[in-house]
Amino acid sequence: MYRILLTRVLSRTDAETVHHLTIRLLRILAILPLVKQILHGWLAPRDEALRVQAFGVHFPSPFGLAAGFDKNAECVEPLAALGFGHVEVGTITAHAQPGNARPRLFRLIGDRAIINRMGFNNNGATAAAKRLRKPRSLPVVVGVNIGKTKVVPEDEAARDYVTSARTLAPLADYLVVNVSSPNTPGLRDLQAVELLRPLLTQVKAVAGRTPLLVKIAPDLADEDVDEVAQLAVELGLAGIIATNTTISRKNVSSTEQGGLSGRPLKERSLEVLRRLHAKVGDRLALVSVGGVESVDDVWERLLAGATLVQGYTGLIYAGPLWPSRMNRQLSRRLRRHGYTSIAQVIGRVD
Repeated sequence: MYRILLTRVLSRTDAETVHHLTIRLLRILAILPLVKQILHGWLAPRDEALRVQAFGVHFPSPFGLAAGFDKNAECVEPLAALGFGHVEVGTITAHAQPGNARPRLFRLIGDRAIINRMGFNNNGATAAAKRLRKPRSLPVVVGVNIGKTKVVPEDEAARDYVTSARTLAPLADYLVVNVSSPNTPGLRDLQAVELLRPLLTQVKAVAGRTPLLVKIAPDLADEDVDEVAQLAVELGLAGIIATNTTISRKNVSSTEQGGLSGRPLKERSLEVLRRLHAKVGDRLALVSVGGVESVDDVWERLLAGATLVQGYTGLIYAGPLWPSRMNRQLSRRLRRHGYTSIAQVIGRVD
């Protein structure tokens, strides 16, 4: 049913318009407690074997929603009701900003991919904090992804991130420093260790007890991945999220500017995960994202050392029942292999 809707209706409508409509529908769902409870009871992960712990936080499933979908923390409960084990909101900047000019979101249906050049369009940290403070009727693990305000110069980036962290860290189950989007000029330069070290040090001091992770790009050279891994261990970060979107256009049918996500990212994302796990082992948590479409992808990432796995583009192409279906299939995969918990799978094959 959803495939027909995608090919005959949604694919003929501007991608960002469809996204905004989806957010509005989820916001309506957010104010209907009975409907939320019914959906949560039907779709949310219930298998105890799927439960996993990362950086002191308990997750009902290792499979969650990556940042980029709910940019303003508007619909965390409805997304959890669909079956996601956690919801990462953002990217959120210290100050509200409109992002880049439209059109800025493009579907590559034949490649099962998306290109975006949104540019961190969001309502700012204060507005997101107001939403995150509201009482919830459903259990949901919320990660908050923060980025640099576009107009802030590079030499003031750390202060800008600190402003967001001070506002949002107390409201997050974990906090993510995003220095890897290709759509904010100069942002990826902050992945250089000499710039990243003082930035993460300052944000970590403000984050306090909230676990702090850093999100990196798939386009980093292998030696730079190694340096970030070493830095994360040295600073005592909670984990690394690998990877963000890519600027590569290898084997895709579009040359649109922006970050590419989806199936074409799968191979490199897995390579980076395996490299990180070889460097850090179980000293910090690894969150794998990029090209995750099926339970086979989730299983492969867990075996390669990921404690948590995230998806986003797969939701666009598979529809709202996708996270629940992934959890059911993951439960069956565990049983078939004789495991009784996700923890027994993580890192078994490097």
